[in-house]
Amino acid sequence: MSEIITVGLDLAQNVFQVHGADGAGQPVLRKQLRRNRVLAFLSALQPCVVEMEACGGAHF
Repeated sequence: MSEIITVGLDLAQNVFQVHGADGAGQPVLRKQLRRNRVLAFLSALQPCVVEMEACGGAHF
């Protein structure tokens, strides 16, 4: 797998969508994570940019 440079994180109430892209902007990771698994997942990655988008229900 290519090195993940950017992670896009779509926040929701329970299930988050995670997308990882390499230096060329090509997708190398697509994953669904439950809220309680996000921190462990991000902690295991090499340092990278994390971009977040939140839906209306993400704030509950």
